[in-house]
Amino acid sequence: MDEEREFLLSLMSSKNVALFIVAILTLIAIRILYAIHQSGKALQRVTPKPVRTLIVLGSGGHTAEMLNLLSVLQKDRFTPRFYVAAATDNMSLQKARVFENSSNNETGVENVQFMQIYRSREVGQSYLTSIGTTLIATAHAVWLILKTRPQVILCNGPGTCIPLCVIAFLFKVVGIKWSSVFYVESIARVRRLSLSGLLLYKLRIADQLYVQWPQLQKQYPRAIYVGCLM
Repeated sequence: MDEEREFLLSLMSSKNVALFIVAILTLIAIRILYAIHQSGKALQRVTPKPVRTLIVLGSGGHTAEMLNLLSVLQKDRFTPRFYVAAATDNMSLQKARVFENSSNNETGVENVQFMQIYRSREVGQSYLTSIGTTLIATAHAVWLILKTRPQVILCNGPGTCIPLCVIAFLFKVVGIKWSSVFYVESIARVRRLSLSGLLLYKLRIADQLYVQWPQLQKQYPRAIYVGCLM
């Protein structure tokens, strides 16, 4: 009799644990779907207040394209500004400093900060060792998002934007902070999205994804064609 009672109690306990796990997973799934649904919506309200803006720079032409885009924005609307580049990419931050110093804006350079983030994987690095560096980069991305608390994230292709955008999306899911991710695909991408753009598009992490070629928008219908920005 005692053995049967113990068996029933253990069975009920197992069922309760299983129900609890199912409930947690269901809640997480609902929050993910809610975040995806909200991220996919077009912006309906424009706030007159300045927004904290995180700007992701990258080597090659990414930084040049981003600074060209920033040159036509109302900088007093996007302040304070936080420039982020890979830890091994000093040139991009130098260009950003020159850009800010040469720009005539009311916000002043004091509302601008320059930061670095660890790369998930360096060029030529083995995939095995990249596991550790990816974990470090992810932890660093969490720290940067918590420190900067961006309302807007601007990026245009460098791989360093992925951990930042993913962490921002996860913060949406758990309700910590809502950051809008705006991704502008490089003008060099005529027929296919870059790997960064494809990930943000497929995972629905980007709130708005802009392309500069009409044929690219036809292939990715949720993208927004804005014409050539260069």
